[in-house]
Amino acid sequence: MDQLPYKPEGYNFWTWKGRKIHYVEQGHGRPVVLIHGFGASAFHWRYNIPELAKKYKVYAIDLLGFGWSEKAIIEYDATIWRDQVSDFMKEIVKEPAVLVGNSLGGFTALITAAYLPQLVLGVALLNSAGQFGNPNGQSNGSDEETIIKKFIINPLKEVFQRIVLGFLFWQAKQPARVEKVLKSVYIDASNVDDYLVESITRPAGDPNAGEVYYRLMTKFMTNQSKYTLDSILSKLSCPLLLLWGDLDPWVGPAKAIRIKEFYPNTTIVNLQAGHCPHDEVPELVNSALLDWLSSLQIEASLQAL
Repeated sequence: MDQLPYKPEGYNFWTWKGRKIHYVEQGHGRPVVLIHGFGASAFHWRYNIPELAKKYKVYAIDLLGFGWSEKAIIEYDATIWRDQVSDFMKEIVKEPAVLVGNSLGGFTALITAAYLPQLVLGVALLNSAGQFGNPNGQSNGSDEETIIKKFIINPLKEVFQRIVLGFLFWQAKQPARVEKVLKSVYIDASNVDDYLVESITRPAGDPNAGEVYYRLMTKFMTNQSKYTLDSILSKLSCPLLLLWGDLDPWVGPAKAIRIKEFYPNTTIVNLQAGHCPHDEVPELVNSALLDWLSSLQIEASLQAL
């Protein structure tokens, strides 16, 4: 199978709001935009880009804070990446496209499609991040409790978090640790190689990477309930494909079933794979994705008649 060559210096760069953003571009035809998951990069689509590029114009973007994109010291929020992908489509892609995302990238694809329906022809999710809302959500408590939490508990909590997360980040960027984590979420770890490991550890060597990690873990990861899957899906208007690794230890098949129940215009393809099926079983993902993309083109042609 063709594979995207690993380039330590990266491929293409685009300046977005004064920040350096990395992306890969290959092929010709209708555009498809690939969005990686947490801690990964455009290189994680190494087995998908060359195959898809035989029929489509393929872009793979590094989200701000990840991969070869700038490690900006900002408050990270789902809308940051939504705005980044939206502007990328307007300034670089320049025409309606299909969005494909894994894990965090899947959630980003969804929220972008809900925000920018005129530029998104379809969305494909591979073991997407995101949570459904809790209908029995509790109130935040009294004003007195809020003050105590804000001025006493939270400062102490932040000091403790910085110590713990600082150690965890140091540990997380060690090649042996990265390899171990990858092998825990790949059922078949044959594709967990040195190039994949380096594509994760190299960006972690950036001087700002530790602070970005801290902000992601304490702000974004603990505040996902602000943007729920049901609230986003209720605004979606395009076809949805779920390419789901049913053996994922983090995001099981129950979520895919629930998404389809909530949003009927959904096709599910179940795969015997873990959290990153596009890299673990790329031949199956490429085949299913190309079939679905062809069906979108046929549907668009029929509507034009």
